[in-house]
Amino acid sequence: MLSEGGDAFRLAEVLDIADGAHPVAGAYSVTDHSPMADACRAGQALWLTAHDSARYGLRGLAPEGANGTAQADTISTGALPLGGEARPLGFLLVVSRAEGRGFTADQRTLLELYADQAAAGFEAAAARVTAVTAGTETAAPFKPAPGPTHGGCFVLDLATGHMDADTPVLDLFGIPPEDFDGDVSALLECTAPDDAPALLSIVEPHQTGSDQKLAFRIRRRNGELRWLGLRCRVLAGPDGRPQRMLGLVGDATHLRPSADDVSLVQRLSAALAGATTVRDVGAVVVDSLRAPLDADRVAVAELEGDRLVVTVLDPPEPDAWPRSWRAEWRSEWPDASCHALPTLRHALREGHVSLWPAGSELEPELKGVGPGGLAVLPLPANGRTVGVCLVGWDDEHPFGRGDRPLLTATAGMVGQALARAHALDAGHELATMLQRSLLPRTLPTLPGGVAVARYLPATAGLEVGGDWYDVIPLSDNHVALVIGDVQGHSAAAATIMGQMRTAIRAYAVEGHPPDVVVSHANQLLVSMETDLFATCAYVDLDMEEGTAWAVRAGHLPPLLRLPDGTVEEPRIEGGPPLGVIADGEFPMTQLSLSPGTLITLLTDGLVESATLHLSEGMQAASKLLAVADPADPDRVADRLVAGTRPRDDDVAVLILRYDGMQVRPIRARWAVWRLPDAVMHARRFTARTLRAWSVTEEIDVVLLVVSELVTNAVAHTQGEVRLDLTLTGDRLRVAVNDASPRAPVRAENIDWESTGGRGLLLVSEMSAAWGSVPISGGKQVWCDITLSPGDEPAPDAESR
Repeated sequence: MLSEGGDAFRLAEVLDIADGAHPVAGAYSVTDHSPMADACRAGQALWLTAHDSARYGLRGLAPEGANGTAQADTISTGALPLGGEARPLGFLLVVSRAEGRGFTADQRTLLELYADQAAAGFEAAAARVTAVTAGTETAAPFKPAPGPTHGGCFVLDLATGHMDADTPVLDLFGIPPEDFDGDVSALLECTAPDDAPALLSIVEPHQTGSDQKLAFRIRRRNGELRWLGLRCRVLAGPDGRPQRMLGLVGDATHLRPSADDVSLVQRLSAALAGATTVRDVGAVVVDSLRAPLDADRVAVAELEGDRLVVTVLDPPEPDAWPRSWRAEWRSEWPDASCHALPTLRHALREGHVSLWPAGSELEPELKGVGPGGLAVLPLPANGRTVGVCLVGWDDEHPFGRGDRPLLTATAGMVGQALARAHALDAGHELATMLQRSLLPRTLPTLPGGVAVARYLPATAGLEVGGDWYDVIPLSDNHVALVIGDVQGHSAAAATIMGQMRTAIRAYAVEGHPPDVVVSHANQLLVSMETDLFATCAYVDLDMEEGTAWAVRAGHLPPLLRLPDGTVEEPRIEGGPPLGVIADGEFPMTQLSLSPGTLITLLTDGLVESATLHLSEGMQAASKLLAVADPADPDRVADRLVAGTRPRDDDVAVLILRYDGMQVRPIRARWAVWRLPDAVMHARRFTARTLRAWSVTEEIDVVLLVVSELVTNAVAHTQGEVRLDLTLTGDRLRVAVNDASPRAPVRAENIDWESTGGRGLLLVSEMSAAWGSVPISGGKQVWCDITLSPGDEPAPDAESR
């Protein structure tokens, strides 16, 4: 076993050395070039013949003949690490004197399973004890054997059901060897009914290669109820299908502490039998584990690929969890990569229940879940790990001998229940993915403000609805805030919601004013073949000036929390819901925001229900906003949506804190005349403007870009052409608007005889970025030029 200092492996126990001809050293350095150290560093077993042992210099393990040479083919050695590569505990050294070419494949598999079982036993044992002998510290030997006190191994033919089992295995089941005909069903009949499904899922595998483990109960012929531990591996045949199973069975009765824990498992099994959804399984786990184990936190997460999708966090209050978990709680579609939590990833890969006492070295995201003790329970089902359950304690929690097997049995039942719930919950999962894809996963970073959003699906029915929100960056530092609600909470409502969100975003990006955007969306919904209608609130906010134009289409007005803490519900003249009247009118109302103002848009699911009147809900939301801290919009959104379960309707909340822009842009515009010398006039206007702004270093580059963009617009389009210059800090944007919707095409190949196509190539090389966006009735071609540090705008420069 690894010494306390971690610098050497010290001998803990020696078993079954018949003649003492192959001595084992009392200690091995972790840095030595030895098969044991190499196996621990690699995290996998190392198998050696006598010749291999001789090359390592292990003369005691490679007996010499009369002439001093190693006797090949008479001895084989296996070095098997105990514990994973991340947390080595020690190694198991196995020596065989049997004639032949080393250990067979089956022997190696069984020994690897045995080492895995031994590592789990040592992790559950007490910490290493050091004894002081003659002033030096030496590791005290371990008294418990690394494996089960009673047990044996077996080989099962999966095609025929024939089993070759050791006599100790049959003794555990209480079956005399003479009465066993090799049929595995004789052993399965002894299994307790509650544990039979989990055991059958292992002995009827669908995949190979992964190790399985299970604690289950049997009823012996004399009526005795006994706990057994199973650890096995499925091997594939020539066709790649599962063919044989090799495994160990051990007596786990001594690990079962009390009748209270047995009754806990029975209650959990009965409760999981009635859980039909993933959410139900999570709720059962919380009810069955948190109070009986006196735990402070319980989390259940599913494993999807390499990501963890959190299903349940209890307690549900965000402050009870580390900040990373709190962020996961906010969206009800929480997910986190396993790669960000190495300890958790290792536990999921190994499949062992891990118990971490107080003071363990863990990642902050895990240590915060259980500072006084943390249990990590991988959830197995159908030959794979489907999730993980975390149980954490704030005060120091002493783990007992029976905690690991109890939690292992619990994890097996929860994993099976999760797999069963997924089979029954396919419709819900499809609906969730639909909703997930239709709503924005992240909100854009805004100049002069911070936007946050929350969405909670209904807890009744399909749990998918028509509420949506969006934050749309527009030109000239404008931003559109949108929130809406399609009638009902069904898959049809979610589909219409996605179409409306896409349409409003497209109309807004084209540059239409708010009333036109909402009017176009209304006409689109009227033309659709649907009986559903939608409500919508649209706010176009100028982040430079703090002025906003708001439009309501049958939706609730926004709430404004002013910097002094007062909350206002502005009077905004509203129009009809979308999809009701084709020629409905949607008037605009102007709002003025000062820095520090919170503008909150919400749907009626937050403020209205069968037991809550709309006016009372709006008053409650206003009171929460009045006492909220605008410095943390995330916390404000959390407080608004907290306590909304159960819900008959979905809930959407969109909050923007307006801070104002510290660096305000300077703008200038020029209407390009369609004259033969139009480009010359545009260049003169640009030069005058840049000199007024004290921009001199990059003036030649800007004039070249203006020449190319204006020439393209005049030569290839009809109608009005406009040149816009915008200076923001050290970046100058040149934009040319024209009436053609066709985007410019950059030539792929230009030879010496080409008479055009170099303009956009020059623009691309001279600018930091460039592009084209559609606007109302045409397009805008823009490019950004980074200015030299010496180009500072004049203090008295004004917008034109």
